[in-house]
Amino acid sequence: MSAASLARARELLAAHPVFDGHNDLPWALREQVAYDLTRRDIAADQSAHLHTDIPRLRAGGVGAQFWSVYVSASLAGDAAVTATLEQVDIVRQLAARHPADLGLAGTADELEAVRAQGRVASLMGAEGGHSIGNSLATLRALHRLGVRYMTLTHNDTIDWADSATDAPRHDGLSRFGEEVVREMNRTGVLVDLSHVAPSTMRDALRVTEAPVLFSHSSARAVCDHPRNIPDDVLERLAANGGVAMATFVPKFVLPEAIEWTERADANMRAHGLHPLDTTPDAMRVQRAYEAEHPRPVATPATVADHLDHMREAAGVDHIGIGGDFDGTAFTPSGLDDVSCYPNLVAELLDRHWSEADLAKLTWHNAVRVLRDAESVAADLSTRRGPSVATLAQLDGAAEADGAAPDA
Repeated sequence: MSAASLARARELLAAHPVFDGHNDLPWALREQVAYDLTRRDIAADQSAHLHTDIPRLRAGGVGAQFWSVYVSASLAGDAAVTATLEQVDIVRQLAARHPADLGLAGTADELEAVRAQGRVASLMGAEGGHSIGNSLATLRALHRLGVRYMTLTHNDTIDWADSATDAPRHDGLSRFGEEVVREMNRTGVLVDLSHVAPSTMRDALRVTEAPVLFSHSSARAVCDHPRNIPDDVLERLAANGGVAMATFVPKFVLPEAIEWTERADANMRAHGLHPLDTTPDAMRVQRAYEAEHPRPVATPATVADHLDHMREAAGVDHIGIGGDFDGTAFTPSGLDDVSCYPNLVAELLDRHWSEADLAKLTWHNAVRVLRDAESVAADLSTRRGPSVATLAQLDGAAEADGAAPDA
């Protein structure tokens, strides 16, 4: 990228900042310091430990962030709900601890107001339907606490939805899964389709009355990983009004990284570690493996290839950015942390993206989807009350019992 393009990128982001769809800082704080914020003060440089801190958010031109309130799919039922509440609590603690820099937002208007004050608007997204413990009342409670999207699954298939990276059990959504989508629409929680199987994506698009979100997924036509979005789904976003937010995770954007990651994951398991573990001990294992087996390295150009394709398939009004910082052990060179968004914007400028299109990508599309989901919820809530449906009623007792810990 040219120096001139990088300077233009910074100017553009000053006017149209990044509204990023997914950052796992809350889970990293749980794993690294058990939520002790005195040990990870994000007002100071935390580059030795994290992808994210306030100085780097500022340097990266971030104006709004969906903080993931992810919990591991190894947790189920009440344990998953409790852990999700702890994640919500840490986001609220971060905002209270840094009021000059972070501001909680629950609506598009609040988001715009926080941004106008020069702060980073902070929203929350629950990553995985196991977070609600098969309870629509819990979904509504999370909404009242500020959760504004829910990823229908994480890496495991759950009682009512198939994951992209696990064996299918429902051919998409079960009847209760469809009811979850309807209740999300009525409540105002965006339906996030990252991590889910293509059959689940298509079922959700059939059922939903509100725009959907892909908070951190890229294009399957460019990198054939199951976590990415097939073209037929991208092509349906225009009619739905949703947005697909490209992720930076190398194994999802660089085809050469897929096989390397499989071997690195096997090495982690051989050391008794989960492949997604980013604690210091786990990262030492990862770095040692990388030293012996150099990994293929993605760059801003790699992510730009996905965005070029996603713009073509879905339209420029239906794309965004969801970096997945602090949720991945490895990042592209040049997209190393939250300070690096200008590098991606500069790459796109060098590819002759217009500033108007870039403003949609970084800011306007995500804000519009949030606002449109609010309008749908306001309308639906006048026409139907809270759903009292249960998994057992709609899918039967066998599904409700569940064979898998998170399923």
